[in-house]
Amino acid sequence: MISPEFSHDVEAIHSIDSVPVILSMVKHLTGMRFAAVARVTDKHWVACAVDDSIDFGLKPGGELVLESTICHEIRQHQQPVIFGHASTHPIFSQHHTPRTYGLESYISIPIVKANGDFFGTLCAIDSVPANLDEPAIAKTLTLFAQLIAMSLDTQSHLLATKAELNNANELGRLREQFIAVLGHDLRTPLSAVRMSADLLETRTDDKRSLNLVSAIRNSSIRMGVLIENILDFARGRLGNGIPVQRKLVDDLQQTLAMTLEEIRVAHPHATFIHSLDLPAGVYCDSLRISQLLSNLLGNAATHGSTAEPITLKVWSENDEIVISLTNQGAPIPPDLIPLLFEPFSRAEAGQRNEGLGLGLYIASQIATAHNGTLSVSSSVESGTCFVARFPAQFKWV
Repeated sequence: MISPEFSHDVEAIHSIDSVPVILSMVKHLTGMRFAAVARVTDKHWVACAVDDSIDFGLKPGGELVLESTICHEIRQHQQPVIFGHASTHPIFSQHHTPRTYGLESYISIPIVKANGDFFGTLCAIDSVPANLDEPAIAKTLTLFAQLIAMSLDTQSHLLATKAELNNANELGRLREQFIAVLGHDLRTPLSAVRMSADLLETRTDDKRSLNLVSAIRNSSIRMGVLIENILDFARGRLGNGIPVQRKLVDDLQQTLAMTLEEIRVAHPHATFIHSLDLPAGVYCDSLRISQLLSNLLGNAATHGSTAEPITLKVWSENDEIVISLTNQGAPIPPDLIPLLFEPFSRAEAGQRNEGLGLGLYIASQIATAHNGTLSVSSSVESGTCFVARFPAQFKWV
């Protein structure tokens, strides 16, 4: 049974696919019949991988008494030990290890990791003499030991990277949960602000006070939009995307016309040209499609040129609903286009306008939830054009 203290080391060596091949090559190069990778500490000698043709009796996880091995000495000086005929060797003929285990031939190469930590040894033994005088043998086994050390280092780096990734994912999950809870809890005080503004408006005729009440109301409306965007972002990231409730609606064109009018009032500096031509019986979540359009219109009014009109076209085409919105102004650099539909992309794109940079992300998520797409093109000649498409009717599968 493998000691829990060394199960990780045994598993680490076991997971290196090349180790069985290395042990087989060690036996072939040396002519010896037992090869192993050993984990050696200041108190233990543990076999991590074994290729045994002499029935030495050692299995992965098996231990030898540390002081009975030469690896105990190798751990201290970290130099290879090689002898091919112990009984005639001037030093090892008197050494206790060959006598204890009946060894004549022995080779052991230290395995040292990149940070200098001593892991153990790559070794081979036999009860009969072997010709180990060829320098290429020691050099080749040293390369094998270095390969094992490099593989162990790679495993360590991989495990560390996975741990960091898991930590990052967990932090991201907690952050998004915090955003969701925060957005939800902000609704109550915001509702109180709105109600207080409405109440104050009924109790004063002072023009200056009414202007302040109007500013409070407008700010609370903007805060409400920001909170809803945060909640939609959290729903999209924590769940399976932004939820939609699709059904057959006959008034989508009217809903989108009202959305356009709301944006027109909120952005009096912008000029809009529109063409809305939709059939009845569109299968969609009309409120979410309205939100998609509102986000696109708000984006165009904020970032487009005020000297040129914003053009909105909505129509049906080949069983699809198409929403096209074009504004003029400086074109979006090609390297920034991939960022547009990512959350918080406004800061990444270097834009300093107000907002969280969630509008286009939420619009794209709404399109996706309707089995549709949202794309963008931008050039000096044609301006910046966003096109949303989604199926007009439900398709039975």
